[in-house]
Amino acid sequence: MIPNSVSFGLMSPTLSAFVSRPHKLLIGGEWVDSVSGQRLEVVDPGTGEVVGYVPQGGAEDVDRAVLAARQAFDEGAWSTMSGAARGQLIWKLAERLEELSDELAEIEALDAGKPLGYAKVADLPLTRALYYYFAGWASKVAGETLTLSRPGEFHAYTLREPVGVVGLITPWNFPLVLTAYKLAPALAAGCTAILKPAEQTSLSAIRLGEIIQEVGFPPGVVNIVTGDGESAGAPLVAHPQVDKISFTGSTEVGKRVVRSAADDLKRVSLELGGKSPMFVFPDADLDIAIPGTAGAIFFHQGQVCTAGSRLYVHEKIYDKLVDGIANIAGRIRPEHGLRPNSEMGPLVSQEQLDRVQNYVQAGRMAGAEVVAGGDRIAGAGFFFQPTVLANTHAEMTVVREEIFGPVLCAMPFSDEDLEGIARIANSSSYGLAASVWTQNLKVAHKLARRIKAGNIWINAHNLYDPNMAFGGYKQSGWGRECGYHAIELFTEVKSVVAPL
Repeated sequence: MIPNSVSFGLMSPTLSAFVSRPHKLLIGGEWVDSVSGQRLEVVDPGTGEVVGYVPQGGAEDVDRAVLAARQAFDEGAWSTMSGAARGQLIWKLAERLEELSDELAEIEALDAGKPLGYAKVADLPLTRALYYYFAGWASKVAGETLTLSRPGEFHAYTLREPVGVVGLITPWNFPLVLTAYKLAPALAAGCTAILKPAEQTSLSAIRLGEIIQEVGFPPGVVNIVTGDGESAGAPLVAHPQVDKISFTGSTEVGKRVVRSAADDLKRVSLELGGKSPMFVFPDADLDIAIPGTAGAIFFHQGQVCTAGSRLYVHEKIYDKLVDGIANIAGRIRPEHGLRPNSEMGPLVSQEQLDRVQNYVQAGRMAGAEVVAGGDRIAGAGFFFQPTVLANTHAEMTVVREEIFGPVLCAMPFSDEDLEGIARIANSSSYGLAASVWTQNLKVAHKLARRIKAGNIWINAHNLYDPNMAFGGYKQSGWGRECGYHAIELFTEVKSVVAPL
């Protein structure tokens, strides 16, 4: 513990002890040091203080982890375990995560900077729901019996088999949730895994590894290698013994993942960036739409891939709605996520803070009007004011590019022609999410069909469920996570035919 540390003064004894102790890599069921012995700093984004260290894994560590996963898949207990038995283990993991919810929420609040209350009511419930959900799928992965079109009698069927060893690369905004999006279906399908968490937020992955061992997963089924993208992520993507990569992160890095994976044509699924539009029609219930659209951009400081960052409001209600969001923004008091009643935490890093500041400055220079916020908050930590920009237009970088911060770009529209509105929505290179706010459900559902995005919400934003497919069109990614679609991502289909 650092003497006179603000960060440690906010932690519970349990969190303080966990953060302070030496951390290692989980490889083949053992906690081991990295080959290089190098470490990465763990920085509390709420204070800027270094509170601990995690190993800086490298190519040799990745190789050890892949070989352990390969052995567990090809020869270990996991390879012969029934789907029902796998499901029981995944269910036990979910139960243990539920028992440890308060501890894990505190880790997420410290590491990712989110308010503790949000971690308790959003991150942890969805995390454990994903493991509960996919525990049920483990015993239901099946092929089909087919009737052939050719003459004669045949016994024809398909088998759905695990793809093999998978590399899971997760981002820093929702560490436990987005790990569950990948790990839960991978385990249910019968794969073994190497998890590479984001270097900014590795603590909950390490704690998850301890829990995985505690509930009895066989050695090598789940391996955890912490490190940055260059030292650990790139070798994992390029490793010839990895059968599939599942990556969540920026579109720019996702493209690099694809280029690297192309060398041996390993399977790839991607959940990438977004610039999600929200359309508010003149008949919308403003008592719902104002707090709903504000929450869509300010939740977790806007560090959400589906954040509602492009706001299109009918001119009849434009001023009222934008003023309402600006009032909400002005009442939010960003503070450390571990402080009681925190409503908005810091951005995850100095780098992210600078990025958001630069985008807002570019918006100002291009003519955007700052209606609320617009600047970093002086003092310790990486805090930025919840910001509303008006007088924005499609050519501005703040409208076109993903900011990943609490910055809303508001624009009026006058024509209620759905084809024209859909063209506005679809003008982005992204296609992850969108929301429609209206009391006319005919309009809502017709527009939902016309928007090219993987997730459409009506009179709501940022609603997730384990049973709902999640993913994007265009440069927002490949494949769908959650639901049975996630099982498909981690399996291969084999056709078998026998003439009778």
